[in-house]
Amino acid sequence: MLNLNSTAKIIITLTYIYLTFIPKLFSDDGDVYKQLNLFGEVYERVRSEYVEKVSDKELIEAAINGMLQSLDPHSSYLNADSFTEMKIQTKGEFGGLGIEVTMENGLVKVVSPIDDTPAAKAGVKSGDYISHIDDEPIMGLTLSEAVDKMRGPVNTELKVTIIREGNEAFDLNLKRAIIKVTSIKAKKEEDVAYLRITSFTQKTFKNLVKEFNKLNLEMKGNIKGLVLDLRNNPGGLLDQAVSVSDAFLDRGEIVSTRGRDNKGEQRFNASKGDITNGLPIVVLINGGSASASEIVAGALQDHKRGILMGTQTFGKGSVQTIIPVTSKGAVRLTTARYFTPSGNSIQAKGISPDIYVPQSKVEVLENNNSRREADLRGALDSEKK
Repeated sequence: MLNLNSTAKIIITLTYIYLTFIPKLFSDDGDVYKQLNLFGEVYERVRSEYVEKVSDKELIEAAINGMLQSLDPHSSYLNADSFTEMKIQTKGEFGGLGIEVTMENGLVKVVSPIDDTPAAKAGVKSGDYISHIDDEPIMGLTLSEAVDKMRGPVNTELKVTIIREGNEAFDLNLKRAIIKVTSIKAKKEEDVAYLRITSFTQKTFKNLVKEFNKLNLEMKGNIKGLVLDLRNNPGGLLDQAVSVSDAFLDRGEIVSTRGRDNKGEQRFNASKGDITNGLPIVVLINGGSASASEIVAGALQDHKRGILMGTQTFGKGSVQTIIPVTSKGAVRLTTARYFTPSGNSIQAKGISPDIYVPQSKVEVLENNNSRREADLRGALDSEKK
C-alpha cells in the first residue's frame, strides 16, 4: 500500500467501499481499484509537493469537476453556494449579466441572452463566444469558474471580449444587475394573440394560462390565432415544458426521455383540453431556442398543432439530473436524452422550422428623391372630375 496520509487513505477507502456496491463498474481484473490507487498517489503528490499550498477541499472539488466536465458540456459539480444559486435561478430571480451559456472549444458560448437584461441591451447574441473577461483569457477556466468571474455585486462593471462569426473581436462594457426573469410576455396584434416565453421557470405554465385568458378577455374572445415566441429561450424545467405543450394539445405523447442503454425510459403524454380551443398557432424559433423550448416546438410540430417559423434550434437534447451530495452541494449529471413524439433525438440536431425565416433588419431601401411621373416634362395632369 502506498505511504499516504490519513486524509488520502480515507478518501480512497470510502470511494472503494462505495464502488464495491456497484459491481458493474468493476472490470474482471479489478482495474478500478488500481485507478483509485493511482488517484490517491497523484493527490498526495500534489498536496505535498505543489509549489503553493492547496486545500484538500479545493483539490477534491477540482478533481470532481474535472471528471464530470470531461463527460459533456452540461455535467458539473455544484458546491454549496452554486447549488443555492441554481435553486434561486429556477425560481426566476438571480444576479448577473443575463446570459445562458455553455462551454465550447475552451470558450464560453452564449446559448441566448435573456430579454431586458444588461447582456441583451448591449447587443450580445446567441452564438457569440466570450474569450476574455476584464482582459483576462477564459481559456483554461472551467465553465463554473468563468461564470463566477462574470458575477459580482450589482451595478459593478466588467468588460467582456466577444468573438462573433464574420466580425473581428470586440469589447463590450456591461453593468451587473439583478436579473428578474418574467417568463411570459403577452400582447395583442390586431386579432392575433402574441405570447413570448423567455424561459421555463416554476411559474411559466401558470403565467401562460393567466396571460392568455387575460388577452382572450381583452379581445372579447375574437382571437383568430396565436403566435408563440420561443426565440432565444434557453430552456429550464422539464415539467414546465411538458405543461406548456399540454396546454395546446388534446392528446398524444409530448416527449420521451431515455437513459443509458435505453433504460429508465419515461413518456409524458398530453391530457384532454386545449386552452386555445384549436386556434391556429405559429411558433417562432431560432438558434437560441434550446432544451425545454425545443421540447415544446418538437411536440407541436410532430402533432401538426403549430407551424414552426424561423431557423434551426440549438440542439440541446440531453437531460440533467441534479443529485444532492453530502457536501451540501450537488452533481449535475447528464442522465438521458430527449426524443420528440415521432422518435427523433433533439441532441446536436435541433428542430428544423417548417418555414425558414432568418432574423433580419427592416431597412428603408427606397430613395425618396427618385423621379416620378409627375416630374417628367410634359406629364399629363390627373384627370379632373
